[in-house]
Amino acid sequence: MNFREIADLEKRTLIPTYERLPLLAVRGEGCFLFDENGKRYLDFLGGLAVNSLGYAHPEIAEVLRDPSESLLHVSNLIYHRYQAPLAEKLTKLSGLDRAFFANTGTEAVEGALKLARAWARKNAKGAASERYELLALENSFHGRTFGALSSTWPEKYRKPFEPLLPGVKFIRSNDVAHLRESFTPAVGALILEVIQGEGGVVELHEDFLKEAERLCRANGAILICDEIQCGLGRTGRWFAYQKFGLKPDIVLVAKPLAAGLPLAAILAREEVALAFSPGMHGTTFGGGPLQCRLALKYLEILGRPGFLEQVRERGAYFRGQLERLKAELPIIREVRGDGLMLAAELDAPGKDAVRQGLEAGLIFNCTQERVLRFLPPLVIERSHVDTLIAGLRPILTSLEAPKTQGVHA
Repeated sequence: MNFREIADLEKRTLIPTYERLPLLAVRGEGCFLFDENGKRYLDFLGGLAVNSLGYAHPEIAEVLRDPSESLLHVSNLIYHRYQAPLAEKLTKLSGLDRAFFANTGTEAVEGALKLARAWARKNAKGAASERYELLALENSFHGRTFGALSSTWPEKYRKPFEPLLPGVKFIRSNDVAHLRESFTPAVGALILEVIQGEGGVVELHEDFLKEAERLCRANGAILICDEIQCGLGRTGRWFAYQKFGLKPDIVLVAKPLAAGLPLAAILAREEVALAFSPGMHGTTFGGGPLQCRLALKYLEILGRPGFLEQVRERGAYFRGQLERLKAELPIIREVRGDGLMLAAELDAPGKDAVRQGLEAGLIFNCTQERVLRFLPPLVIERSHVDTLIAGLRPILTSLEAPKTQGVHA
């Protein structure tokens, strides 16, 4: 079926939840996607930070083709050879103690909220002191299921489904005074993204993060770091929180973990993890043999000498090129981000820039209406960055022109 046939069929058969780009992807190679006509697209979105090794990575393909492994699923009532080694690897890298495997980021958030509630109830000294409130941040995005959605800030996501989970309060990002004011004896947990992805690639400041950690410790609350988008190599570190020396109680990872297949993990320190006992939480598909095998290979590749250093170097080069473009084009208000999680906030809506980019063979997206977000594969070269910048220049210039003409009129 061609693009038009597929698009028409989707309109008749799918629940209309996505505004798709007009692109029928048929194959991928490295940092490029190809459509049905053979047109090549340089992908600076990376499947929303999932395809961190690009497309058709030879070592990932080798795992998928391995004829010696026949297990796709065995259920979590039975051991298999890959889940425990993966848990050991992730806990060592994160500085935490135990892992629970799920399927998606939002499922990991749900599990973490349950774990925080279970820990608070286990450690409560009487009903009056039970810590049930959850603090989240303005501009946050943690997922679309009810608990995760309750801790997600934008009203457009929450409003249609209210009432949601009670006891959630939002703090202004990077407002230390508001953070302090918000801590009460009822607070059981604080969830945050060190870099808010869907929120426009907004970086939390070190003083805010350190105070968040201090307040959680002082008040007996759980600090949850949502690293679903900013973790596992995206910033050139295993985890974004490691830049600031934070020691969270729970860490959440997903997106690139199984190199394209669904896999997420809740990582927790020992005392918190043991608030769960058999039967309190579970999943049918989380942590299956194939996903865990792929995750072990993904972590092996990231851990090779020089890989993460190269991510930091390419990220610094990319940010530098975006800053140069900002100096040329007033439409760019701000460049933000770390490693290969970057954004350019515009002084105009960015949706048309995404459309023009696709026409020019470039894939990126727009969040918060005006923020162009870039989440390329971690294996990009400087030449890929140069291609993107060269393509962005005329696109953003064309968006500036009508505004400039309006001023002179």
